[in-house]
This record gives sequence, structure tokens and C-alpha cells, in this order.
Amino acid sequence: MPLTHAELLKLKRWNTPTIANAIEQVSRVDPIGLSNLEEAHDFMPEMGPMIGYAMTVVISGRDPQPKRAEPESFQRYREYLASRPGPKIVVIQDADKPHCHGAFWGEIGANHARALGCVGTITDGAIRDLAEMKNSGFKALARRLAVSHAHTWPLRWGVEVEIFGTKVKPGDLLHADVHGFTIIPKDAQPRLLEAARFMDDNECAALLPASRGAAGRSFKETLAAMKSGDARFAAAARRKFGRSTE
Repeated sequence: MPLTHAELLKLKRWNTPTIANAIEQVSRVDPIGLSNLEEAHDFMPEMGPMIGYAMTVVISGRDPQPKRAEPESFQRYREYLASRPGPKIVVIQDADKPHCHGAFWGEIGANHARALGCVGTITDGAIRDLAEMKNSGFKALARRLAVSHAHTWPLRWGVEVEIFGTKVKPGDLLHADVHGFTIIPKDAQPRLLEAARFMDDNECAALLPASRGAAGRSFKETLAAMKSGDARFAAAARRKFGRSTE
């Protein structure tokens, strides 16, 4: 059953590492796949995390020919963005990688996508008009900034893409912030909010007191408290979810 908009808003309150910790408890996914192989730069960390369903696009900025050959592609790309309800994250693979000839995103594109229910983008290409994009309320994780849009044009959409070493399919539920992004597996979604709350509480109750309360203790006493906290943390996770994590 799809998550409600209220549930998505509640998940947005947690940072992406907390979401990853929660996924480990309620999904069979291998945790090695929860991180990106390459760094994604969050150009708007002050906007906090974002969550949404992936709308996937492949673009290029090197060659002017696609724009001449398929002049209607941009409008059809917009129609694709409008084809499902939000919140949505536009996930863009730059076909010119490792080069980056221009920015697909800027003030106009951000405002248009926001009006179509998109909350932000994750792109291994470039963005520009940074202040104006922030003003529109459209968050961006990208590879770099660029001055010009060059010949950027949508080539394909609604297909599997690979960005920052992570493969993303249309409709994948994504959570992203300054740390990068992660795909929330379907088997994790029903209990994810419960798990995020529990694991955060578990850290505060079992792990943090050993270090935050170390004043006046010897190193030996602090190490013993840390070991005891580790055991209580793992035991609480086992009781709740049938597994543990460090």
C-alpha cells in the first residue's frame, strides 16, 4: 500500500543516514547499496532533506542536433513530469559524463518543475541560477555548477538511469540530503517511520550516554560504558526487529 502524503512528510523530518539505519532493520536489502558510490553535492543543505518518487531523464548538452531533430521533446518531458502525482524528484543522468557541457537546471526549469509537483532534482550534471532555484523551493543535488545551459536537451525519460554510481528506476522512492541519497525499498516502506523513530530513540538511550556522560570518568570506565551501550543497543534492536546493527 503506498505511503500517504502525511507519512512522506514525517519521513522528510529525518536525515538520510537515519533513514538508512531504519531500512537496515525492516528490509532485506544489502546495506552496501544504501550509499552512493560517488559524491553527490547538495547545493541547498539549508533546505533540509527531500523525499519523493523518481522521475527519470537522460540529457545531453554537447550536441545541438537533438534539439533540432526533436524540438517537441522538452514539452513531452514536461508532460511526463505531470503524468503522476507528487511529491516527485527529477533524477537526471547526463549522457556527457565525465564531461559536463552545460546546466539543465536553472531558475525557469526549477519553477516549472515545482509547479508540476516536483520538489527537487538529483543530477550527475550541472545546475545554475543557484539563488533563484533556492527561492523557488526546488532542492538540488548535483555534480557541479555551470554558467551556460549549452545545448542541454532531454533525450529519454521514464527509463532506468545511473547517477553517482546508483541505478534508479522510475517510481523509486528516494530520500536525499547533504549526505547523498538512498532508495527506499518497497519492503521497508510499511514500517520505515516506526523504525526511524525507534532507532533514533535507541541511539539516544543506549549509545550516546556513554560518550556524552563521560565527564569525570576514567578512559577505562568510559570504554566499559561504551561496550555496555553497544550490547543494550543491539539487544533492543533484536527485540524490536529480530536483528541488530552497529
